[in-house]
Amino acid sequence: MHGPDISWYIALAVILFATGSLGVLLRRSPLIILLSVEIMLNGANLALIAFARRFGHEDGQVFAVAVMAIAASEVVVGLGLIVAMSRRNLELDVDKLRTLRG
Repeated sequence: MHGPDISWYIALAVILFATGSLGVLLRRSPLIILLSVEIMLNGANLALIAFARRFGHEDGQVFAVAVMAIAASEVVVGLGLIVAMSRRNLELDVDKLRTLRG
């Protein structure tokens, strides 16, 4: 096998996931929270691909592609909500968003 050992990939995946979870827990802007969730999903994808490479199966890579498709749809819905909130001049603070009003 060429390249770094699997432990380096897993360490990077943990760092990405921890950074994303801190962004979700500490930030109040919905856009930053959305980006932090994407960072968490990228860390999970990196771990899936690293284990798939280590064990020689393609299952992890196929699952990572499926996670990327789900993440893309999540971004579309999230950005649509953020645009709709900003057009109605609502404050973009997740602490103050308790209900969705029509």
